[in-house]
Amino acid sequence: MVSSDQRRRQLAREKYVRQQQRREEKRRKDRRRNTVVAAVLAVVLASGGAVYASVALSDGSKKGSDNAAGDTPTTPAPSPSEEKSENPEPKLTVDQKASYDMALKTNAGDITIAMDASKTPRTVNSFKHLADKKYFDGSKCHRLTTQNIYVLQCGDPQGTGTGGPGYTIPDENLDALGKAGSDGSVTFPAGTVAMANTGQPGTGGSQFFLVYKDTKLPPTYTPFGKIDAAGLKAVQEVAAAGVEGGAGDGAPKKAVTIEKATVTKK
Repeated sequence: MVSSDQRRRQLAREKYVRQQQRREEKRRKDRRRNTVVAAVLAVVLASGGAVYASVALSDGSKKGSDNAAGDTPTTPAPSPSEEKSENPEPKLTVDQKASYDMALKTNAGDITIAMDASKTPRTVNSFKHLADKKYFDGSKCHRLTTQNIYVLQCGDPQGTGTGGPGYTIPDENLDALGKAGSDGSVTFPAGTVAMANTGQPGTGGSQFFLVYKDTKLPPTYTPFGKIDAAGLKAVQEVAAAGVEGGAGDGAPKKAVTIEKATVTKK
């Protein structure tokens, strides 16, 4: 018999799959539009005309940005009709003056992440809530990026990048890494752990990314933890093995499974 919790997860998974399909269709339409605009501009410029154009790219790229298309730690964006969370955010129960450790026992090595609840209380609270429910146990880190940004993304129990807990949490501590530069980015130092999101404010769920090499990103991702030295080395070894098929972004060639996740107060 399927439990209510399993049913909720199934519904959440189906919803995210639909969202991903809609997002991919929008990207295809935007690419076609941008191609047409580029062709028109080429004709105008060739004829001696001068124009100003501002084309909003669906992948979030901006003029002057160093990030290539897709070079962001994202989760599927909800459609306008599905913006409300399926489940409520868990009640805040962590000690907001305390520090916590999230221990990830993985097949690639143990990773310990130090978290400060005074800076990111709702993020830490969510991770404790999920870890206590064994939400991450047996899940795969589904995405490794080795070009332009240097991250290993985890936290989806489906292992596809489309899963989430059925609720969202607000952004926190966004100014922790300093003011954005002229390119609109800040440096996420190696060892930083931050929340993935849909590219919109307040859309964090359960997916997070581990930065294994200094990475420039917009300051729109909640930085909530720091990896210990042994854990960082383990992630760097995964990165050194590369991505399946030799691409710069995709499933890690050296598969990483979170066998057990626990969050404890220091």
